[in-house]
Amino acid sequence: MSLLFSQMVIGEEAMVELGKAIGSSLITASKENQANSALVFFEGDLGAGKTTLCRGILQAFGHHGAVKSPTYTLVESYELDADELNTIQLHHFDLYRLGDPEELEFVGIRDYLQPGNYCLIEWPNRGEGILPAPDLNISIGVVIHEQSEKIDGSSKKVDSRDVKTVGRNVNIMAETGKGNYFLSELIKNQES
Repeated sequence: MSLLFSQMVIGEEAMVELGKAIGSSLITASKENQANSALVFFEGDLGAGKTTLCRGILQAFGHHGAVKSPTYTLVESYELDADELNTIQLHHFDLYRLGDPEELEFVGIRDYLQPGNYCLIEWPNRGEGILPAPDLNISIGVVIHEQSEKIDGSSKKVDSRDVKTVGRNVNIMAETGKGNYFLSELIKNQES
């Protein structure tokens, strides 16, 4: 049975914090020898917050620099210290500009998907047929909330300039046994 986690996120800072929580669940699995790699897909429209969520994951792993979407380079790799003796290879892919899934073979995708590597892949549908099933599949949808105020017991819309809140509905689904472990750690940490 696959686990599912859903959360409404409002604001960039909250999206980064959720990314840090996801990253912490990946790190916990590594420290407990449950997994030393992960494949995570990020789906959502342009501007949904995929890269922002990836930034939070990278920060959880100890990255302190800028995180940009590797739209033109396809992949940005980070070598991060796991502890005094070990490093972690984390690869952030953006497949938006990929013309054909076969191009992933020229990039050397199979080398990136080896144990010991963590791969975060935006626009995974562009690599369909080449990419294996992910451990976690994260879907981000933009949601606009309109608030109304009650006047004399009746509900009346308020001036829309002041009451529209743009949020993100983030759904995370585990697609492998390892993904179930990651997601159970995330759920446990979010409840505490």
